[in-house]
Amino acid sequence: MGKNEFLTPKAIANRIKAKGLQKLRWYCQMCQKQCRDENGFKCHCMSESHQRQMEVFGQNPNRIVEGYSEEFETSFLEHMKRSHRFSRVAATVVYNEYIHDRHHVHMNSTQWATLTEFIKYLGRTGKCKVEETPKGWFITYIDRDSETLFKEKQKNKRIKADIAEEEKQEKEILKQIERAEQMMSCGNVVNVSSSSDANREVNLEAGAKVGFTLSKQSAKEKGEGARVIFDESENVRVNKRKKDEKSSRSALEELMKEEEKAKERSNRKDYWLCEGIVVKVMNKKLADGKYYKQKGVVRKVIDRYIGEIGILDSKDVLKVDQEELETVIPQIGGLVRVVNGAYRGSNARLLGINTDEFCAKVQIEKGVYDGRVIPAIAYEDICKVHSKVS
Repeated sequence: MGKNEFLTPKAIANRIKAKGLQKLRWYCQMCQKQCRDENGFKCHCMSESHQRQMEVFGQNPNRIVEGYSEEFETSFLEHMKRSHRFSRVAATVVYNEYIHDRHHVHMNSTQWATLTEFIKYLGRTGKCKVEETPKGWFITYIDRDSETLFKEKQKNKRIKADIAEEEKQEKEILKQIERAEQMMSCGNVVNVSSSSDANREVNLEAGAKVGFTLSKQSAKEKGEGARVIFDESENVRVNKRKKDEKSSRSALEELMKEEEKAKERSNRKDYWLCEGIVVKVMNKKLADGKYYKQKGVVRKVIDRYIGEIGILDSKDVLKVDQEELETVIPQIGGLVRVVNGAYRGSNARLLGINTDEFCAKVQIEKGVYDGRVIPAIAYEDICKVHSKVS
């Protein structure tokens, strides 16, 4: 009996059966042929075409296996890059998605006998971040694209340049404040010396006679009059010193206010997410409200406005826009990070909370502004730092 023609019911049934995925152990990678059962695979192995391919394989088996392994690894990572570039996902999920293409390079033709061995290899070579959990192996793709690395380097350069510029401005302002203090102190000394010289200076014309008259005053009256004069001069001197101190203090306050305004203008941005802070999810529609008001840690910031959030309770990983997130305020004495405003990027210690004004009192820790106390900073400008990060 001849072979079934293309449009016969038998040929159509065979094509329908062969359309889906078949068992891996009945697939011949050398001939790229899938068999439906053990008998078909046995017949294929006895065929002349398969024997020729096996002779080619026998000439250089290591080279062929390495070629299949390299092709399998490249295709697997390419699928990860397209489908799960920024997410942590189970290795079995990625593998099941990868083998949906029935013409893919099968794992039985590579140097790895199991998926676990292949995942461990990816972790050792640094191509993926591998984690073993009670639910199985989880992998995260590590993007080593040249363009992405170049952008990351440029971003780091810009951040370092901004920090250096801010420190330079801060040093200049501190120098101006010290100069103003010195000028004010020198002005006080000059004023006191000039006034004393003016009091001592007596202009005598040539040939002029100076006469003294003695009045009959009691010693008691003389003492009282001298005391009154000295008291008045002392009061004048004290008042003058207080005025000078007030003027110097006002000058310093003016400089401090100008510094605060300059920093506020340069550091106030429309994005505030940063890695290592604890945020609260405020989206009621996300997963039917499953994560509403749940807290998580920002593990990664994508394009400044999107955060990769690791939920603290369920260990799930989400990508959420910053508009659907809210800052978290710790207990008094806890560590916070200033996420927006003049002191953006600084770590601070929470000293108190003003619930009426929706602001907090913090003290900066470390850096150029170490020890500076900010009496009133808005809730949305500070956020709790995760304990593992601090």
